[in-house]
Amino acid sequence: MFKNAYIPYGGYYSSPFCKWMGSLANINSIELGAATSKRWFASRELDPTIIDYLYLGVSVGQKSIFYGAPWAAAMMGAGQAPGQNITQACATATTAVFNAALAVESGSFATTYCLLADRPSNGPHTIWPNPNGPGGEVIAENWNMDNIAADPATGKDMLTTAENVAREHGFTREQADELTLRRYAQYAEALADDRAFQKRYMFPLEVPVSRKETKLVEADEGVTATSAEGLARLRTVQPDGIHTYGAQTHPADANAGIVVTTRERARDLSTDPRLAVQVVAYGHARTKPAHMPMAPATAAQRALDQAGLTIDQIKTVKNHSPFIANDLHLAKALGIDAHDFNNYGTSLVYGHPQAPTLARLLIEAIEETALKGGGYALVTGCAAGDSAAALVVKVG
Repeated sequence: MFKNAYIPYGGYYSSPFCKWMGSLANINSIELGAATSKRWFASRELDPTIIDYLYLGVSVGQKSIFYGAPWAAAMMGAGQAPGQNITQACATATTAVFNAALAVESGSFATTYCLLADRPSNGPHTIWPNPNGPGGEVIAENWNMDNIAADPATGKDMLTTAENVAREHGFTREQADELTLRRYAQYAEALADDRAFQKRYMFPLEVPVSRKETKLVEADEGVTATSAEGLARLRTVQPDGIHTYGAQTHPADANAGIVVTTRERARDLSTDPRLAVQVVAYGHARTKPAHMPMAPATAAQRALDQAGLTIDQIKTVKNHSPFIANDLHLAKALGIDAHDFNNYGTSLVYGHPQAPTLARLLIEAIEETALKGGGYALVTGCAAGDSAAALVVKVG
């Protein structure tokens, strides 16, 4: 449990999420993330040199990732700030914040910054020499497609892990469609009043179109309109499964940034000094093979236990849901109503850019809890390898 690691209220942003092969498909995600962070610091009239250490969360490799975090810090104008890369697929953000909180708690650094940036679009194709192969044939890997298609530890694709959980717990196609529709309705609430909720935290992207022209991306791109009738017409992807294309997420590109610092510095950097955001606890888990959607509940429970809290003391719950089975299982395992969490949307609806995914969920959880008058928020989500990571934060 942490006592002196804080996120300044308003000390974060998420960019819009852009659907796979869309507006961000050809831009190095580290360069774009650093440029967006630099603009965000300027918009807050903050000097990036306050950063003592940078955690770069990235799961899909980009050109020059060898230099990673120090390169990003240099592009941001963060002086000589060192840093490191963190890679844990969709749990990258929660784990980056955990590492940042540990550093602050130990007194190693006063102010850290988590930059989460990924671009599954046009993901790299890596080849390794294989002189002993037939004809010297190389070993090749598509970072995005191949790893979604099969966990090297089990040989199972990610959708199969969701269907395994659905079968084990008796979830039905009807439950899947009904809850999916609810998730889209919750996302629609974030778009109300000219996107009032999203504008609390979302920072636009400046996307180069040519050497002389840029365009501003201010809102999510690629969210598909959904209806009960439309969902009912879709076939399940696996013949005996419950998931259609409507009941699972889509790849996306995005970036996000989160400052983690001391209580005193957080107060100085906050947009509302009355609202403290304390990092309280972190939980991690790995479930049985090929049952990935079961891991977030265990990680969440461990975070709650670390914090000395019960689920009924949590005001806001956000869960990364690449498949609707993730939300169905979390509700069952924690004994909560699936309709009552993931307000204002989730990755099922607005997409799945790996490292920034749980960053956006954490930021939305902070903002929702602030609107509720403060309290505890729980953010959890699965990651590759049947694992998961969760955070508890206290707002107010």
